[in-house]
Amino acid sequence: MKQVEVAAIGVGWVGGTRVETLSRTALVDKLHICDIKPERLAELKARYRPATATLDYQDIIKNDNISVVYISTTPESNHYPIARDCLKAGKNVMLEKPIALELWEADELIMLARRNNLKFTIGYSQRFNTKIAYAKKKIVDGTLGKVVSVLVSRHLSRALGKKIASRVRLSPVVMESTHDLDFVMWLLEPAKPVRVYSQGAYGYMEPVNGSHDVMFTTVTMDNGVVVMIGGGWNFPESFPNYCSTWIEITGTDGALVLDDTQRDNWLNTEKTGQIFPMSTMPGEQVDHVFAGGMGPETIHFLEACIRNTPVMVTPESARVVMETYTAADLSAERNEPVDLPLTNETIAAVADFKAKFRQGINPAVAKP
Repeated sequence: MKQVEVAAIGVGWVGGTRVETLSRTALVDKLHICDIKPERLAELKARYRPATATLDYQDIIKNDNISVVYISTTPESNHYPIARDCLKAGKNVMLEKPIALELWEADELIMLARRNNLKFTIGYSQRFNTKIAYAKKKIVDGTLGKVVSVLVSRHLSRALGKKIASRVRLSPVVMESTHDLDFVMWLLEPAKPVRVYSQGAYGYMEPVNGSHDVMFTTVTMDNGVVVMIGGGWNFPESFPNYCSTWIEITGTDGALVLDDTQRDNWLNTEKTGQIFPMSTMPGEQVDHVFAGGMGPETIHFLEACIRNTPVMVTPESARVVMETYTAADLSAERNEPVDLPLTNETIAAVADFKAKFRQGINPAVAKP
């Protein structure tokens, strides 16, 4: 059995989940970890006993024995430079979403992976959700006939929303609906998005990071399918689960409704009241099994590198998702539909919009 040396850069919540999975598989010869927080690095070093533990990701870059790298760093502005350096060093890369913050950054990463013949994928773990996989099967085998519409409603609790939103000034369509855009585009392949219209509402999260509480995005595909995705992160902290999703897919020959609200597991205690365990999107290790898609996703990429097989999520598809949610942000700001692919004019408008947002100016209320 072939083994490889693997590194994880950024080993916080999501990165720690990757490390947990990697530490359990016989496919990993030596595991290396990197994080900028000494206390977190020491914690995982004691727990998993990696071959090396470093505060500087350049130590990973310089180690020629490491062939596979998982990048789970925050803030998200770190994604592009670290992924770029890893790809330039000839390492296969799994990068958490988003692929980048600018389209040109995504284009450069894709180019580097192609030029160096490397595996490069983005962490869209919902493709490893068994319910989503079932939907793909029923569409591909023709059970639903011609798909007519897809509706997705995803809500996060404030506890999780604040954790995500407080570290970066990005909207819920970029940070949360991105997962739904990814798997919907996957379900509807080879159809492509051609028009986006999005509306957002401000509330609880606005003083946290200046973003909408919720955004509703309609995407028209080039084959006529209409997609509606609602994503928000302001449910009360007393809400019993972290993430709740409802999906409806209609076709000419049938309909498929997927309840991914995590209400099938209830825990009620005197101390915490009612909670729905295992309801985070990444999932979690539960003794000897992994509850969620991230564990299988982590192993899938490792196997793709070892066996030289295709990755589940191509970086090109992640770029399509990026362009779509970028159009959604611009649409919500302009209060009008935006066509895809983006034109030079809309790309320039996006740049202006992002500049205002990063300066702390709410584009929806800013005066011209």
